[in-house]
Amino acid sequence: MRNVTPRRVTFFVTSSTGAPVRQLTVSKRTLWIAGVAAFVCLIGAVALLADYSHLRRTALKVRHLSKMVADQDAELSRQEARIQDFVSQVNELKSRLVVLHQFEQKIRVIANMENDAEGGNLFGVGGAIPDEIGPAAALEESRGTMLREMHAQLNVLDTAFSMQKDNFSSLLDYLEDKRKLLASTPAIRPINGGWITSRFEYRKSPFTGRREFHQGLDIAARMGTPVVATADGVVLFSGRKGSLGNAVMIDHGNGVITRYGHLSECFKKRGETVSREDVVGAVGNTGISTGPHLHYEVRINGVAVNPEKYILN
Repeated sequence: MRNVTPRRVTFFVTSSTGAPVRQLTVSKRTLWIAGVAAFVCLIGAVALLADYSHLRRTALKVRHLSKMVADQDAELSRQEARIQDFVSQVNELKSRLVVLHQFEQKIRVIANMENDAEGGNLFGVGGAIPDEIGPAAALEESRGTMLREMHAQLNVLDTAFSMQKDNFSSLLDYLEDKRKLLASTPAIRPINGGWITSRFEYRKSPFTGRREFHQGLDIAARMGTPVVATADGVVLFSGRKGSLGNAVMIDHGNGVITRYGHLSECFKKRGETVSREDVVGAVGNTGISTGPHLHYEVRINGVAVNPEKYILN
């Protein structure tokens, strides 16, 4: 006889409460299908759990990345604001520097001073002003490029400021020399009031009756009338001087000397520094004189010149 393998499986379910025994009979095929289905469900559940865990981790990463992006956007906004401020300051400095340079050029024109060939170009050859930094363009480029551009702009400004400083220094030196020259150039009457009795010209000598050249200006005035220096200088001589009587001589530099003669008194000593309008003596009648008056001379490099050309008041 053939052994016949059972095709069905019977399950008996009993209860401790005395309930009747239950019997469940299923085919082996059904049992196999159920086992396979259970296994597939288990694998699916595990896969779903793994996928959920992955999705959760991904969501956390996305939230973290979103926060990083937001922080970077905020930092970029702050950097853009700083760059905008930097650009504004640099361009404002450029504008001010150009105004200063234009002011310096005007002063040079007024002072009839030639422009310095090098000083004329603040921003390089041709004096062109560098292009303004564009913050938007700067942000589009790399950080290194942007920093290099900023440093380049600052170097240009630093060079321009140094050059402008040198220009102003040379201009101030020139103007100071001019001021000293003007201050040391006779330009006023040596006494207030009085009247001219003899000019810088040929005349008949009141003592010899001969025709002779009078090398100064005689101004009659009352005894004791203050005599002032007509320009800044240093007292070269103070005391008795032959026919001039009491006299003061002042060296104004650049070969210019003024002489004040026939004084009743000399108020300054040799070597003293005097300024224009300082009182150096008083009108008198000393030396060879016909009456109280001041003999005033202007000499340039030892040669007498017409004093009236040096009286502007």
